[in-house]
Amino acid sequence: MSGNAPPTVRIQALRNGLQPTERRVADVILDAPEVVVELTAQQLADRAGVARSSVVRACQTFGFRGYPQLRVALAAELGAAAPAPSHHGDGALGRVRRSIDRAAASLPASTSLLEADEVERAVTAVVGAGRLLVVANGLSSPVASDLAMRLTAVGRPAEVIADVIAQQISARQLGSRDVCIVVSGSGANEASLRAAAAAATGGAVVIAITSFAASPLVERATHALVIAPAGTSFRDELEHTSRAAHALFVEALADEVAARLPGGASAVRAQVLEVLSDNLGA
Repeated sequence: MSGNAPPTVRIQALRNGLQPTERRVADVILDAPEVVVELTAQQLADRAGVARSSVVRACQTFGFRGYPQLRVALAAELGAAAPAPSHHGDGALGRVRRSIDRAAASLPASTSLLEADEVERAVTAVVGAGRLLVVANGLSSPVASDLAMRLTAVGRPAEVIADVIAQQISARQLGSRDVCIVVSGSGANEASLRAAAAAATGGAVVIAITSFAASPLVERATHALVIAPAGTSFRDELEHTSRAAHALFVEALADEVAARLPGGASAVRAQVLEVLSDNLGA
């Protein structure tokens, strides 16, 4: 995982794989980082209902030498994320604008968990794939459909299948020259995990697009692309389960694939524009 990720982003990405006591520490931090930054290690332990030694171990699992280093990193993150005063008003439109402002402020951190080598290998695999299958279920399904459409529109044909059984059948037919992209915010959707396992059984490259570095999907994937969620806190992510960061990432991913395609992307774009023009004139 990239060391440039803000501490709350890093902790949130690791949360699903933590031991129970570490997860309790993580949840207290993620729920109110602005409070935790003012606490001693013992006070944080008391809030989490664990021993002080558990706080220290959790900090080390998060990638810090100890609690003092975590506090410094939290202070830096909170200072960088200080919101500008809002003048949007109190009506429905004002609340909508404030919600968008909060999401926009968190987006720069969305790529902080990505590893350069993993992104490079994933793009190379997509460009050179024989068959390309994109799989998702639940709230991630629209992201997968958008990715498949964008890739197809730039000349890198991609399949997307809605039915969970058909996903597994198609994934099982993939071979060593093929790629299966699995989009799952949680990294734990059972239907998506079955499709990933089916693709891996045939020797296909499995690319995970997810929000959690510690998840069953990442364990099954050849390459893991971990996108930090666009929520401003762990509570935000639980309540709203935003896929905004994933949606922006797959747009950028499709653009990068298009730039790598050997010569045909411009011709395909011309064909796409022709189809769009015909439909707009109908």
